[in-house]
Amino acid sequence: MKDNIGFVTFLILTLILCASGIQAKIPVKEAARLGHDLTPFGSEKAGNAEGTIPAWNGGITQTPENFTPGDHHPNPFADDKVIFKINKANMANYANQLTEGHKALLNADANYFLNIYPSRRTMSAPQRIYDATKKIAPVATLTKDGNGLLNAAEGTPFPIPGNGLEVIWNHLVRWRGNYVDRTCVYSPVTRGGAYNLGRERTETRFQYSLPGMTEDKMDNIILFVKHSILGPPRVAGRIILVHETLNQSVEARKAWAYFPGQRRVRRAPQLSFDTSDTGAEGVRTVDDYDLFNGSPERYEWKLAGKKEMYIPYNNYLLHSDTLKYKDIIQPLHLNPDYLRYELHRVWVVEANLKKEIRHLYKKRVFYVDEDSWSIVATDKYGRYDKLWRFGEGFLINYYDVPCTWFTAEVHYDLHTRRYLFNLLDNEERNTFIFDREKPVKVFSASALRRAGRR
Repeated sequence: MKDNIGFVTFLILTLILCASGIQAKIPVKEAARLGHDLTPFGSEKAGNAEGTIPAWNGGITQTPENFTPGDHHPNPFADDKVIFKINKANMANYANQLTEGHKALLNADANYFLNIYPSRRTMSAPQRIYDATKKIAPVATLTKDGNGLLNAAEGTPFPIPGNGLEVIWNHLVRWRGNYVDRTCVYSPVTRGGAYNLGRERTETRFQYSLPGMTEDKMDNIILFVKHSILGPPRVAGRIILVHETLNQSVEARKAWAYFPGQRRVRRAPQLSFDTSDTGAEGVRTVDDYDLFNGSPERYEWKLAGKKEMYIPYNNYLLHSDTLKYKDIIQPLHLNPDYLRYELHRVWVVEANLKKEIRHLYKKRVFYVDEDSWSIVATDKYGRYDKLWRFGEGFLINYYDVPCTWFTAEVHYDLHTRRYLFNLLDNEERNTFIFDREKPVKVFSASALRRAGRR
């Protein structure tokens, strides 16, 4: 009798969805796996057969004693030792578990290496985000052209993805807290190692993830972000404001820019796709930021499957205030002594440029952490199908939230041997403040004008 009632409930739900023009992405019975054999976000709860990837047991759920929000996060794994190193001499032994970008960096520099540590599955999120994921999983869907989401808010829309575009949308709306106010440094680095530190402050309201959020309440906005350049002096005072939309088929990203020399706020429709990013000196495009952001409309997306790979994870040492920027920044790449890599399962997604559509990257390959839905690395190919650039994001669990996000992001030009980093915060104070509410009015064009005049 209970089975019949369950079937009738499922049938009614399916008919309602079909009548509204929306097809459920996964059956309710599949969604019930979340929190059981699958984690609440849809990754495999079990470890691998070899024991080199552990089971997920809830991730980090407590903050250390005497931790104050805004402090640098103490390393919960400070006693972990390097298991082995991957370098140019032995990389062939691990070729199937390395990105093409890492292979290129290893081949180009005999002094570069990856420190491999024990794998620790630290991802965690508030229970309401898990609950929201389970709630929307049977009903969330892409728009017909794949350029927007329907019936999704708060949670991960596609915890059991059926295609590559669903994986990318999981990344775009992934849980990163309600608000964040962060100050950090960035700089392009020449082949010889020269750099000029810039400072930036980024204020974000993650509209999609706010408690009780619905598609109607969202007003078609995933997030609001205000990005202020604090230095160096020649660019200080520039402010970028972005309203990122949920259904870009209806309304594309809205952006504004304030330049102190002009003392005017202007609409900035060019802040998208392959426009060269401000301060990146040609190493990073606008849609490279966060390893991918914005509209996915220029690419055909293919889900290549899931595999075990060595990726940056639990990089609390790189986040530490015991390090100085000069300790970390080196010619050709960040100092590998302070970088931590672990074996994790990732979704591999290939993006191929649509015919007769323009973009600097003809092909991109994204590696997406199965636990957090963060893109952790991306191989970027140019016009002639040659690997051109490579990006990677260094994850930690900000356990005061909790959420899993980058403590640094790096983009390499493999031809010129230059690179660009951002989000480093080792010498900053009150760097990542997640508990400071950012109301919508902070992110209006009129507020941008007032901020520019000060």
